Amino acid sequence: METMLAGRLTTGGGGFAVEEAPVPEPGPGQVLIRVRAAGVCLSDVHLIQGILEPQPLSGNKVTLGHETAGEVKALGDGVTSLAVGDPVVLQAGELRDGTPCTRGVNIDGGWAEYTVAAADAVVPLPPGIPFEQACIIPDAVSTPWAAITSGANVRPAEAVAVWGVGGLGAHAVQLLRMVGACPVVAVDPLPAARERALRLGADVALDPADPDFATLLRDAAGAGGVAAAFDFAGVPAARDQALAALAEHGRLVLVGLTDQPFTIQNNLWFCRFRQQVLGHYGSRSEDLVDLVRLTGMRRLDLSGSVSGIHPLAEAAQAVDALERKEGNPIRLILRP
Repeated sequence: METMLAGRLTTGGGGFAVEEAPVPEPGPGQVLIRVRAAGVCLSDVHLIQGILEPQPLSGNKVTLGHETAGEVKALGDGVTSLAVGDPVVLQAGELRDGTPCTRGVNIDGGWAEYTVAAADAVVPLPPGIPFEQACIIPDAVSTPWAAITSGANVRPAEAVAVWGVGGLGAHAVQLLRMVGACPVVAVDPLPAARERALRLGADVALDPADPDFATLLRDAAGAGGVAAAFDFAGVPAARDQALAALAEHGRLVLVGLTDQPFTIQNNLWFCRFRQQVLGHYGSRSEDLVDLVRLTGMRRLDLSGSVSGIHPLAEAAQAVDALERKEGNPIRLILRP
């Protein structure tokens, strides 16, 4: 049996390790992918920490990694839409036996030398998009894109604000500017993150701990507040600030994951001004297709999103670096 290296999580507190695993074989309607790059996401850190619980379909181990790009290595029976050697990026999720599955959670993901995917969950890459940039599109880019376009339905010239300018929030700033939101206000306690937000297109970057924060936000967005606010931090204090910043008919989109409760303090104000709080998770399959096209046409520049590249064998070190926010990364990449 041919084997490969894979970053495997053992459920029930068994821990994470890069170890030998069998090379998977593509079944009917599937393709075998030689992984060339895979993103390290905070969700992966949470899975290893036990904050999120993976649920493998069988056994007690799962290969992590829901952001994956590579080359088609072999075709399963019935696959005619792809060819061996095609550069591709994988959807973060797919249907298996009619069940929605998430790569790296309840089916094996891309922290491996090889992985399998349903052919209809594979998006071809146009020339010129490096694998290291392509692999982050299925989550780090598509999740904020979906939150902006199908969650908050942001329209051109609307005032918006982003809390948390990390792996998702940094791309949200870029995408909000691309769709015409104005002004784009970034909120982050880290000076380096605020400076980065300005480089990526934010009109204003604010420190949430500034005693004059509310005044500075009104000065930037207008006295009425922001039409849409996005919480990518998953911090109760950030959500309270974001809700207080909403204009009439304003939408607060909760993207950052937390187990902390969220309370609407001023119910009268919230109802009187017909505001909304929207939960958000992931993206639609068409979002990845659209973003690959936008990136290929140079409408979206992801060259600054790769904060570091680690060999697959050093996956644990990459996880540790992300957990400690070493170097204030947007995305760290594993290269098998």
